Amino acid sequence: MKATRQLHELGQSLWLDNITRTMLDDGTLARYIAEDSITGLTSNPSIFDAAIGDGDAYDAGVHAKTLAGLSGETLFIELALEDLRRAADLFKPVFDTTHQVDGWVSMEVSPLLAADTAGSIAAARHIHHKAQRDNLFVKIPGTPEGVPAIEEAIFLGVPINVTLLFSCAHYQAVAEAYMRGIERRLAAGLDPKVGSVASLFISRWDVASNPQLPTELHNKLGIAVGQQTYRAYRALLASPRWQKLAAAGAQPQRLLWASTGTKDPSAPDTLYISAFAAPDTIDTMPEKTLLAFADHGQLHGVMATDGGDADATLAQIAKAGVDIDALARKLQLDGAAAFVKSWNQLLQRIADKAAALADKSKGPALR
Repeated sequence: MKATRQLHELGQSLWLDNITRTMLDDGTLARYIAEDSITGLTSNPSIFDAAIGDGDAYDAGVHAKTLAGLSGETLFIELALEDLRRAADLFKPVFDTTHQVDGWVSMEVSPLLAADTAGSIAAARHIHHKAQRDNLFVKIPGTPEGVPAIEEAIFLGVPINVTLLFSCAHYQAVAEAYMRGIERRLAAGLDPKVGSVASLFISRWDVASNPQLPTELHNKLGIAVGQQTYRAYRALLASPRWQKLAAAGAQPQRLLWASTGTKDPSAPDTLYISAFAAPDTIDTMPEKTLLAFADHGQLHGVMATDGGDADATLAQIAKAGVDIDALARKLQLDGAAAFVKSWNQLLQRIADKAAALADKSKGPALR
């Protein structure tokens, strides 16, 4: 049995951390669904920046929307939602057969709103309304300003993928926000079934910490933080507070492993996929990592619900001089800044493309 199928069989959802118009047009995404057990996907500004800048697949769409008077963020949202609706439709059978647990796609609010609670809520409602797909998550970062936006969006019935989580504490804050939103819905007599996932970023821990650590501790921090967070996730699902919500019809906010492509060339290219094999979770992986795991991935058992050796590893890393709490804060701030950079590049790329296409369409005689 293919390694990707083995992960699927143990109860983990495999999502693709990529989307391009080309992979929709040429059947690549459909093939990943059929052959590699892919049951959802995630996107972000960096992914769309690369997709729109690579080749001419988006040229016709950019030109048509420019002629219709669209520009900037408005044009991008229309462009992105065209792709994401098509992907959502491919995953709709999974969404239906899993009773809305799986089969989701994700679209991010503007990264410029990471510190704007009210703006994030308004943007999430707008994207949710524009998408017209029940299986589309809106991504809101789990920053301090994002936490109240997540609670309010859940209360309003907007499905949320919480992004840019780096620590167990980050996860617990957004899990609390999710439960508060559901509790408020129940108190208001509303349906408690609102989808959500909490996305914990893994590999960036190791990129940041490896230079400070002895070789034997390289590529250990991300896994240890994940193990610690998985323990907290399992404890929350077993808690009386959650059990009461589940009995009322709420669905768990599933834990999602993000940033699972190996960045260290000396480490196995499937390192994080094997390490994070865990039921009732999601692993969203770049295409390169998916193809590597499908080709030669191996499972080495299932993650321990008690955190395994996470506490001992974290103690060793702290003793070696890494301030883990401070690094978590820095990684979240850096992650938000990186998405802002990609966002600005993306909007500039679209503007440049629109201008070039408009100039080209005038013809040589009119220039």
